[in-house]
Amino acid sequence: MNTPSQAPSSPADSAAALDAPDAEAIYAVLKAAVAAWLAGITERRPALVGIHTGGAWLAERLHRELCPDAPLGFLSSAFHRDDFAHRGLRTGTGSGAGKTRIEFEVAGADILLIDDILYTGRTVRAAINELYDYGRPRSVELAVLLDRGGRELPVQAGLCGARIPLQRDQGFVLSRLSEGGFSLTVERA
Repeated sequence: MNTPSQAPSSPADSAAALDAPDAEAIYAVLKAAVAAWLAGITERRPALVGIHTGGAWLAERLHRELCPDAPLGFLSSAFHRDDFAHRGLRTGTGSGAGKTRIEFEVAGADILLIDDILYTGRTVRAAINELYDYGRPRSVELAVLLDRGGRELPVQAGLCGARIPLQRDQGFVLSRLSEGGFSLTVERA
C-alpha cells in the first residue's frame, strides 16, 4: 500500500490505491506540514482562509487543532471563475455556507489559503481574485489535501497532504463525516 505522500507506482497499484484513499491519513500528513510551517513563522500568525466547501472544512479543523488564536475566514470563488456562466452559484447547506466571510484585515496579512483538491488551478486563481477584493495580502501560501495533477495554470501548493494523479474522467470527492473526520471517494467526472 502506498503512503499518503506517494503516487501509485503502477496501473495495478493505481486502481487499488484509488478505490478508497485514506482521507484521515492524508489529512495527518497535511496537518504535520502545516504545523511545521506555522512553527517556522516567528513574526505574526497568518490567517487561515478556506475555499468552500472542502477547503472550508479543512480550514476549520486545522484552525481548531493547530492555531485557534489565528484569524479564520472562508471564501467562495464562484464569482471569479471563468466558467461561472456554466456552473453558476453552488450553494452549501446551513447558514452562511458557500459565502465569503472574511472578518479580518486582508491588506498586509499573511494568508494560508486552503483547498481540498488541486486540479487545474482555476479554483485557486479565482479564490485569489476574490481574496484581493478584500485587500492586498502581504503573502499567500497554498495548502491542499490532495494534488491530483492535470494543471492548466502555473499553480503549485507549498503544503500538500498527498499527490495522487487521476485520469481526466475521474475526480476525488471529499466528504465530512458526522464525527468530524473526512472520507474520500473517486468518482467518474
